[in-house]
Amino acid sequence: MRNLLGSVVLLHLMGGCLSQFPRPCANSEGLRTKECCPVWEGDGSPCGALSGRGFCTEVLVSDEPNGPQYPHAGIDDRERWPLAFFNRTCRCAGNYGGFNCGECRFGYWGANCAQYRESVRRNIMTMSTVEQQKFISYLNLAKNTIHPDYVISTATRSEMGENGENPMFSDINTYDLFVWIHYYVSRDTFLGGPGNVWRDIDFAHESAAFLPWHRVFLLHWENEIRKITGDFNFTIPYWDWRNAESCEVCTDALMGGRNSLNPNLISPASVFSSWKVICTQPEEYNNREALCNATGEGPLLRNPGSHDSNRVPRLPTAADVDFAVGLPEYETGNMDRFANMSFRNVLEGFASPETGQAVPGQSTMHNSLHVFMNGSMSSVQGSANDPVFLLHHAFIDSIFERWLRTHQPPRSSYPRANAPIGHNDGYYMVPFLPLYRNGDYFLSNKALGYEYAYLLDPGQGVTSNMSTAFCFLPSFCPLVAFNFLCLSTGQRFVQEFLTPYLQQAQEIWQWLLGAGILGALIASIIAALLVVGRRRWKRNQRKKRASSYGERQPLLQSSSEEGSSSYQTTL
Repeated sequence: MRNLLGSVVLLHLMGGCLSQFPRPCANSEGLRTKECCPVWEGDGSPCGALSGRGFCTEVLVSDEPNGPQYPHAGIDDRERWPLAFFNRTCRCAGNYGGFNCGECRFGYWGANCAQYRESVRRNIMTMSTVEQQKFISYLNLAKNTIHPDYVISTATRSEMGENGENPMFSDINTYDLFVWIHYYVSRDTFLGGPGNVWRDIDFAHESAAFLPWHRVFLLHWENEIRKITGDFNFTIPYWDWRNAESCEVCTDALMGGRNSLNPNLISPASVFSSWKVICTQPEEYNNREALCNATGEGPLLRNPGSHDSNRVPRLPTAADVDFAVGLPEYETGNMDRFANMSFRNVLEGFASPETGQAVPGQSTMHNSLHVFMNGSMSSVQGSANDPVFLLHHAFIDSIFERWLRTHQPPRSSYPRANAPIGHNDGYYMVPFLPLYRNGDYFLSNKALGYEYAYLLDPGQGVTSNMSTAFCFLPSFCPLVAFNFLCLSTGQRFVQEFLTPYLQQAQEIWQWLLGAGILGALIASIIAALLVVGRRRWKRNQRKKRASSYGERQPLLQSSSEEGSSSYQTTL
């Protein structure tokens, strides 16, 4: 059993990988040759080529034109990613993945990456206390564990020398790696000179890639937690904030309550009160023309509800979400924060969830939660410092999934050209290695190996009208004496409590069936032995009684047999 458990964990650890930057490539040789094709230890060849897992090949970037929002060229390392650093990387075959093709792509696992596995993300408010505490302990472990496979760059490519003679990379813990990635993808462009930057640039926000990029971000984060904990059943929980009037997860039992002495700080009763944030001073970096180097910059800040109420008058409602999901167009107009009637722009929070029109100066939907937190999470570049970020974006991703299932858009619905830089279909997501195109993740999460508890499909006992509610199939309803049940407390229990355990049981049904058969066999043998033993005992008793009370034998025998029969039936 111990060997089996170890094998399962080992197989699962073969999950997707991310960048900034793979250790084997973060050196002078990698920068000079511009090649990042690390050896897979399984066969000792680059990209696992000898085993047919992948091969080292030239990176071909998209030449489709970008929108007018960024008028510069050749001055930012993120342009035409990843060519400023590498022009040859591993291309993995089949279901293989990772920077050296030694792992599996999302949703697949096993030695040959041939087994599809679907995990369920659940509402953190309906998880048990033990599960909530485990999640928090995993976050803290990630915050205190140096990542074994990745480092960050602490300087621009030009600062490292033409031939990479001055590589500038640094270790970072697993949690802060993702904080840094979110900073790097959204930072300003240095134009030369203190404070001289181009601000209207973001490779993961304010246009089409907002949803696919954050989807990949969460998948990577999920897989990294599985690796460092060995818990291959781990999934990121979500916070369903529809109709919320306060930060329901901001308690000491969850993401940290408010400090009674300083409302901008986290309560000392929470482990998050000891966390130090990184990458929260963009103006300082711009003045120094320097990248964030992941040095601690002070405590985690949060003061939910003490924000500018003119900018965010209220949190999103269920009606807001339904309106957004009902919009048929993913992108419109210039495909930026001024787009009208765009599902992406409404969900991201630059347009009204009541009219669909852009609302400069206000923050709605996704953006409103960031502003509402009024702290570290309220600044785009440093927002991932707050672990509430994960719960929030998991729910945003579930709304994206609702829209995909409702409209089933063709890939052509995603902009192929003329979106702001970094957002076209064929653009590789900054700063991930291995490489992922934006358009490749404009698809259902079913293809990526995960599901949301409240979006379970008809095959799991739920049918859905994605623009309204989620209801049980009518065939189920007689069991509960109703003709039709829409989303209710009982259904939430089935979806978010019972279903995940049933899914786990489904994964080990062979063992459960074998145990059941073996148990039935043993029970049958014991019952047979008891019956035989009792019959012998009764015959002995009858013999003794016949010898002692000869004339009364028929009466006692009849009575004894009737009583025996009744007792056995009751037992």
